[in-house]
Amino acid sequence: MNWIKTKNNTKININEIPTLKVNDLREEIISLNKRPVGFFGENWGYGQTKLFVILADDENGDLYVSSAIFEPEEKEYESLTQIIPAFHIFEREFYEQFGIKPLNHPWLKPVRKNQKNYKFFEMVGEEVHQVAVGPIHAGVIEPGHFRFMCNGETVYHLEIMLGYQNRGIEDLILKCPTNQLAESICGDSVIAHNLAYSKVMETLKDMKITKRAQLIRTLALEMERAAIHIGDLGAIAGDIAYLMGASVFGATRTLVINTMLEFSGSRFGRGLICVGGVNFDIDNEKIDRALKTLEKVERDVERMVKTMLKNTSVMSRLEKTGIVSQDKAREIGLVGMAARACGIVIDSRFDFADECFKNLALPRKIFKGKGDVNARFQLRYQETMESLSIATRILEMLKNGYKEEVFTQNNNQLRSDSMAISIVEGWRGEIVHIALTDMNGRLSRYKIKDPSFNNWYGLALAVRNNGVSDFPLCNKSFNLSYCGCDL
Repeated sequence: MNWIKTKNNTKININEIPTLKVNDLREEIISLNKRPVGFFGENWGYGQTKLFVILADDENGDLYVSSAIFEPEEKEYESLTQIIPAFHIFEREFYEQFGIKPLNHPWLKPVRKNQKNYKFFEMVGEEVHQVAVGPIHAGVIEPGHFRFMCNGETVYHLEIMLGYQNRGIEDLILKCPTNQLAESICGDSVIAHNLAYSKVMETLKDMKITKRAQLIRTLALEMERAAIHIGDLGAIAGDIAYLMGASVFGATRTLVINTMLEFSGSRFGRGLICVGGVNFDIDNEKIDRALKTLEKVERDVERMVKTMLKNTSVMSRLEKTGIVSQDKAREIGLVGMAARACGIVIDSRFDFADECFKNLALPRKIFKGKGDVNARFQLRYQETMESLSIATRILEMLKNGYKEEVFTQNNNQLRSDSMAISIVEGWRGEIVHIALTDMNGRLSRYKIKDPSFNNWYGLALAVRNNGVSDFPLCNKSFNLSYCGCDL
C-alpha cells in the first residue's frame, strides 16, 4: 500500500511515509477518492521539493498520508482539480509557494500573492457591469476585495481576492512555537486553533493530559461555538433590518463570552489552553453561576429564533437566498457548518473524535438543509442549543467529579523525524494543524488549514443569480475569516 493509514492526534515516522513519483501519487489519489485535508510542500534539500498529501476517510475516522518528490527540474504535473475539484485551492496554494504548476488547472490564480497585475475574469454585454467592494471596508473587518460581474442587479459571478495582510503565521510558529501565537491565528476561533496546536505538540511530545483538563477544553470549545453562532444570528438579523433580533442576540452573546471571561480572564478564552492542559481550573462557585447564565441564554435564544421564524418578512429574505446545492458543496469541498447546511454529514467532533468527546457519547444529529441562508441560520440555532447542552453537561461533571490537576508538566522534546495531524471542529468547520520535525527534533514544517480556506469559493457560488443587494446577507450567513491562516 502506498499510504500510511493513521488517526487524528497520532504520531507517525516521516521516513515511513511512502514517497512516489508525482504521476503515480496522482493516480493513487484519484483511485482512493477521499477528501483532501492536507496538500503542501516542504523544501527537501538539493533543490528538491517534497509534496505531502493527507486524505480523510470521514466515515471510518482514518487519515491517509503519502508523498511525492519533485526534482529541481520538475516544475509541473497534471492537475488533480480536473478530476477532483476539491483540490482546486490546495493546488493553487502549492503552485504559489513552490512554483510547481498544475497543468490544465481550470482556475490557476493566486491565493494570497495577488495584488499585482491580477487579471479578473471579464464579461461582455450591453447591460453587464462590475461592482468592486474593498479591500478597505466601512466596517472594522479585515481587508478583502470582492469583484461582482452583474447583469443589471443580478450577480453572474463573484471573484474574491484575499491575502492583503499575510502575517506568515506558519513560519512564525517554526521560529517561536507558543500557545500565544496559536491563539492569535484567528480572533474568533481562539479556542479551536489553540486546541489544535496544543494537541499536535502534545502528540509529538508523547504527553497525556488529565480528564479534567480535557473536559475544560471541550467546554471552552463549545462555548466558543455557541457565542459566535449567537453573534452571527444577530448579524443576520441586522442584515435584514430585524433590529430586535440583532439587539437580543448581541446581548445574549455577551453573556456567554463574559462567562468565559470569568473562567480565563479573557472573553475569547485567551490564555486558557496550553500545551499540557489548561492554565485555569473552574471552582464550584463559578460553575453554579455559569449554569444559571447558560440556562438564561438557552431560553433567550430559543424564544428569539422562534419569533423570527414566524415572521413572513424574515422568511422571505432567508429562504431561497444564497443557495449552494449539496452536489456542488461536496464537489468543491465545503467543510463544517457551510457543508452541513447543504445536508452533507461531516463533523470532526464525531468523525475524528478525541477521547473526551467519545466519552460523552453524544448522539449525532443530521441536518437536512437546502443550502440557503435559511438553512445556515437554522443550523446555527441548532448547533447553539447543542453546544449549550454539552457545556451544561460538562459543568455538572466538573462540579461532581474529576478532582485532579488541570496541567501536566512535561519537558519532553519533540520526537524526531515525525509528523502529527490534529483536526479540531471549530465553529466554522474543521481546523487542521500539521507538524513535521527534523532529525534533531525541531519543527521543520508547520501547516495550518482554516475552514475558510475551503469555504470562500462556496460564498462565490452562493451569490450567483442573486441580487447584488443580497450579498451582505449571503456573506454574513457564511461569516468566513479573512485572517484565518493568512487568507
